[in-house]
Amino acid sequence: MFHPRARLMLAFALPAIVIGVLSSLILVVIMMLAGALQTLLWQNIPAVLNVNTQSAGWTMFMLTLTGIGVGALIKYMPGHAGPDPATESLIGAPVAISSLTGLALALMLGLAGGVSLGPEYPITVINIALAAAFGARFMPKVPTTDWVILAAAGTIGALFGTPIAAALIFSQTLGTNKDVPLWDRLFAPLLAAGAGAITTDQFFQPDFSLSIPAYDSSRLIDVFSGSVVVLIAIALGMLAVWLFPHMHRLFNSVQNPVLRLGLGGFVLGLLALIGGEITLFKGLDEMKELAHSNQLFEMGPLLAITLTKLAALVVAAACGFRGGRIFPAVFVGVSLGLMLHQYAPDVPAAITVSCAVMGMVLVVTRDGWLSLFMAAAVVPGLKLLPLLCIVMLPAWLMLAGKPLMLVAKQSVRRQDPDAD
Repeated sequence: MFHPRARLMLAFALPAIVIGVLSSLILVVIMMLAGALQTLLWQNIPAVLNVNTQSAGWTMFMLTLTGIGVGALIKYMPGHAGPDPATESLIGAPVAISSLTGLALALMLGLAGGVSLGPEYPITVINIALAAAFGARFMPKVPTTDWVILAAAGTIGALFGTPIAAALIFSQTLGTNKDVPLWDRLFAPLLAAGAGAITTDQFFQPDFSLSIPAYDSSRLIDVFSGSVVVLIAIALGMLAVWLFPHMHRLFNSVQNPVLRLGLGGFVLGLLALIGGEITLFKGLDEMKELAHSNQLFEMGPLLAITLTKLAALVVAAACGFRGGRIFPAVFVGVSLGLMLHQYAPDVPAAITVSCAVMGMVLVVTRDGWLSLFMAAAVVPGLKLLPLLCIVMLPAWLMLAGKPLMLVAKQSVRRQDPDAD
């Protein structure tokens, strides 16, 4: 009834669905626990103690305490709570199972405490490690790479609520084998991503879209305006990329992770005093608040918010907090785009925001498909897609050969012989 190619795809169908569902459930559980802990730390405890959470003292205390707590987990939990995110891309090789508990706890504490990082990297690491262990136990003849791809696809689908992002990302890596059609190789990852997205939707719906006027009619001048916005975002993002290894080296000169993360949390608290509470946390809810109350912010405050959030992203990732860089990068892009719209009100906000998001995510991830997807998710609209595809091209030319927002593992080992 089925061609051998179809039978091979069907053999991976059930594992792909299981991995997608479990990847989503792990994400949902961790995010719910982190949300409950955030409510406890920022609402319930202050209410009992009659403390104003808007005060500088409470912000400094919470961020510093969060840093000390995450540092203690990295120091005392098995596996040091996973590898240093500053040295790793979003999708990597499986880590030891023993490090996953500490990694999950460090992620939840960081998210709840207000650290400017997202959940995407630790969640992906956890799901890849579990899927690889599952595959080695029950289907040992299947290469580990296949389990890595399925877990990553399921996690991406769960994070963004759609399998489209996973399809775009893996189309550039799975399409290199000319002997096997691309859609054959995408079959199982799309199943995992779709299962992850549907499972997440049963609990909450990831929504990145902002309440800004839609882009209804295209103009030739907008291509030029969008290109300028993207290049501004890239210039700002590359400044962060240049600072990143220097900040990492500076923080890692403190060998004790409790002191290092405590110092990092203290610096994040200082930055929050400049940018305000809206620059705390992963940035998804905060960027919606920023867009909704855009008229309340003038150019000066928006510039302060943009620079503060970008600095907080660099500090949090450099000092060793466990988290991802995509979510805060999207917030920085939204804030920058809103500021540029105020500077040039004749340029639609849909152009400035989507192009700034695309440029900033492109710098942080160096993934064209993911950057295009995030820009389209933040400002939905079919009219925008041709413009975004065009302005992506000069942006990609500018970034060709430029350094990534990563630190070489060799330099980390020279600083700390015990580093993973």
